[in-house]
Amino acid sequence: MPERKTLARAARDRRQRKAATTQAGEFVREEMHHVREGKHGARSAKQAIAIGLSKARRAGVDLKPPKKGTTSEKTRRSAASAYAAGHDDTKKPVSARRSRAVESALEREGHSAASKTALSRQAKSAARKRSAADRSAAARKAAKTRARRAH
Repeated sequence: MPERKTLARAARDRRQRKAATTQAGEFVREEMHHVREGKHGARSAKQAIAIGLSKARRAGVDLKPPKKGTTSEKTRRSAASAYAAGHDDTKKPVSARRSRAVESALEREGHSAASKTALSRQAKSAARKRSAADRSAAARKAAKTRARRAH
């Protein structure tokens, strides 16, 4: 279960009509804190980010699962089920046995996945996969939506 502060931050982002990815970023941030403080580990920065995104979807953030062909089918299905769980009013009971198994598996992993270098490496490799047009469009949108400084 995400911390109350994280849910509050995500709710604030939602009220401010910020993008779903921005709202989900709060959950990823929380996950990085968990890995850094030693609550559990992660095999890679990518895994730590994925855990955060899954938590966001389960918390009801409107973060759609990836489109077909962009990621593995397993990842897509997992994201789709997390999204459904967050948008379904009937809450299914959580398997204590499964939760414990996942937690103990993550506890055996290292904590360097949330280091600055690991996150930097992940960000660079993700950016490299994007086309120049993609990056340019993102920069244009950022410039357009950037808050203007009042002089």
